[in-house]
Amino acid sequence: MTGKNKSRILIADDSEMNRSILLDMLEDQYEIVEAENGTQAVATLQHMGTEIALVLLDIVMPEMDGFGVLDMMNKYHWIEDIPVIIISAESSSTYLERAFELGVTDYISRPFDNLIVQRRVTNTILLYAKQKRLFNMVADQVLEKEKQSGLMIDILSHIVEFRNGESGLHTLHIHTITELLLKRLGQMSDKYQFSHQQISVISTASALHDIGKIAIPSEILNKPGKLTNDEYEIMKTHSAIGDSMLEQLPFYQDEELVKAARQICRWHHERYDGRGYPDGLRGDEIPIAAQIVALADVYDALTSERAYKKAFPHEKAVSMIINGECGVFSPELLGCFKDIAEDIKKEFASGEVRTDISMKAVKDITDEMLHRKELTTSDRTLSLLEHERAKYRFFASMSNEIQFEYTVDPPMITISDWGAEQLGVKEIIMDPLHDEDALQLIGKDGLEGLSRMLRNTTPENPIAKYNCQLHLKEGARWYQIICRATWSMDEPSEYMGAIGKAVDIHMEHIRMTDLERVASHDGLTGLLNRSKAEQMIRDRLLNNPNGNYALFIIDLDYFKNANDQYGHIFGDHVLKYLSEKLRQSVRGGDIVARVGGDEFLIFLEYRREAFGAAVDRIFHHLEGEYEGFKMSVSMGIAQAKGGLCDYETLFHCADQALYAAKRAGRGQYKFYNESMMHTLSLISPIDCEEEDKK
Repeated sequence: MTGKNKSRILIADDSEMNRSILLDMLEDQYEIVEAENGTQAVATLQHMGTEIALVLLDIVMPEMDGFGVLDMMNKYHWIEDIPVIIISAESSSTYLERAFELGVTDYISRPFDNLIVQRRVTNTILLYAKQKRLFNMVADQVLEKEKQSGLMIDILSHIVEFRNGESGLHTLHIHTITELLLKRLGQMSDKYQFSHQQISVISTASALHDIGKIAIPSEILNKPGKLTNDEYEIMKTHSAIGDSMLEQLPFYQDEELVKAARQICRWHHERYDGRGYPDGLRGDEIPIAAQIVALADVYDALTSERAYKKAFPHEKAVSMIINGECGVFSPELLGCFKDIAEDIKKEFASGEVRTDISMKAVKDITDEMLHRKELTTSDRTLSLLEHERAKYRFFASMSNEIQFEYTVDPPMITISDWGAEQLGVKEIIMDPLHDEDALQLIGKDGLEGLSRMLRNTTPENPIAKYNCQLHLKEGARWYQIICRATWSMDEPSEYMGAIGKAVDIHMEHIRMTDLERVASHDGLTGLLNRSKAEQMIRDRLLNNPNGNYALFIIDLDYFKNANDQYGHIFGDHVLKYLSEKLRQSVRGGDIVARVGGDEFLIFLEYRREAFGAAVDRIFHHLEGEYEGFKMSVSMGIAQAKGGLCDYETLFHCADQALYAAKRAGRGQYKFYNESMMHTLSLISPIDCEEEDKK
């Protein structure tokens, strides 16, 4: 991994020895930046910002101590994006309590333990990376939610105002003025502190303020002249009707939007002096949301043309409201209205009203959630994470399986304790494609092949199985790596890594369930059946097409005589005996199967210089005698070199060679050559020039 792709860690410690120890532990996986005091640490953070993925911070330092650094990180909000782990021999509760109050994520005591340092550093960086993805996901969801709210406002504007004969902008104007007033009131008064979520809910609910007018007769609703007293009394009922309509909703009564909308519907015509309707509420008896919508409603009524009046200019409307000519409002609210008057004018100057949310507003909402600690990491979160990892390690060690977890960001493999010991590698491998241990264990082709297979999975079909050789201390062995790819919840989903285990293929039958054994193994001999062997051979040819492979088909000569002379039970024992001899003649990663009847199969990868001797050894190992019955076999062998062969061709060629051996008198083996080709296409030049054996 190049330096520019590594996560960058700032180590701030006045002890050169401590920095050197941490550097030795971490420099293989991370790019290290050093600071010998707090002043240097702050300067580095100011210069590099979020290029720093983690700070390892000592408390006791000259010029500026660790607490001073934390104060600066809080002042400039760096602590929100850059996690800090305290590294110190000081472990008093007073120190730690103050550090955690200032936003520290974790604590590592001196002297340093290599495994603890690496795990906590990796966990913290990984956790913050996931938090950033979660932050972005929340922001996207907020944006989508607010867009949907804006769409609802547009729809309601047209539904309610179509019948009212208004321009269609009334509801949108109310929404905009309500939002501006809520924000300003929160800035001016400690009495009212509205979150971004509350502002969004109230502003959206304001769109429903006149829904009760749906029940008002159109001849009253759209009368061009002044209403009579009776007509006015009917018109006034729209506020209570709107509240009643919402009250009769079968669901959602506990939703904040419905609660706010009911208050606004019923009380947006109340007056601060108690002379409003329908309930004659006075002063702060009127919910603030209803007071704000009432003021917004009056302003828009003054500045909009109606069937019974002309529109007033903005300045005139503001003057009339401030002077109390159009209702009575709280002095505090009037002060806010005066402050935002020019903002209202600018918003409406173009004749268009924006209802969608800006990205800045989305960031404000999401930041607010962070400040309320809804998304931030905590000591408890890290403890829970460490607890889950401890459980994972315990169960992995109890199961004696090679289990692992892989993450794309950062690129890291974490292997179970028992598995790492079996494989002879570290438990944590950073950037496996460039790690010497990983490359020596599985090879670059193996790692890239597994990666391709995992990336080709989908969230709906996340399981992948990959067969490959692992080069252990005792030699190369074939393993099947069974993985479940992990995908994000985003749309579209993003590949994030995998969890899985590696199974020794030769020992797999020990761990298989009875049902699996029935499906993949021959019931009499315990060898793989033809179907399972075919699947495994296909996988191996696909995963490593450039290997040198050989397929043996073996026929037990004169087996019919064993059944005819000694009976079928004796014949079964002969087949079991031969099966065991086959197992003993091959390596752990080779494939041995019963093809059917008295025919068997061996599939193996070979080295050219030793192949002839290996074939001869296998053949002679199968000779012998079982309780008076002479064991004799015929073998046909086909070779594939350099990926020029598929399974069907390889099997057919080995079968042709077997028939050639049997026609030549049995008790011998033959390699496939061109003379046996018949109508079959040539698979590849024969790699072995040995003469046929008899």
